[in-house]
Amino acid sequence: MTPETRLRALGIELPPPFADEANRVRALRSGNLVFMSGHGPLGPGNVPLVTGKLGRDLTIAQGYAAARLTGLCVLSTLRRYLGSLDPVTRVVRVQGFVNCAPGFNTPSDVLHGFSDLMVEIFGESGRHTRAAIGAAELYADIPVEIEATFEVAPLDA
Repeated sequence: MTPETRLRALGIELPPPFADEANRVRALRSGNLVFMSGHGPLGPGNVPLVTGKLGRDLTIAQGYAAARLTGLCVLSTLRRYLGSLDPVTRVVRVQGFVNCAPGFNTPSDVLHGFSDLMVEIFGESGRHTRAAIGAAELYADIPVEIEATFEVAPLDA
């Protein structure tokens, strides 16, 4: 089953994709890799859909949901960039930052929301290497920011 077919089968609709801004882009291809800029749980106009620090304002379950939502945002931008998610052959690397209150030391539990979504959509090819980093502050007080690297089919394929 292709990623696009899997999305439809699961009834998952992707949010509107993030637009490029100023002197940076949201996705960049180099060879067979696509590098995604940091994404968060943001809506149109970069308006936060979820805010707060884990361990103070949000539970792990709420952080997990925010990481999953961020994953949907990443996939939306990737789809716009590639035209479809079907060229993706592997999720390679994920780096996630979690907005943590002092004493919150399990950012990995939050980022499982992103990782579980990647496996749900890409199957075994969705399993990836990952770094989960606790941060003191993130843009507009969002709970997570995630960047990712995807392997895609060669352009001549």
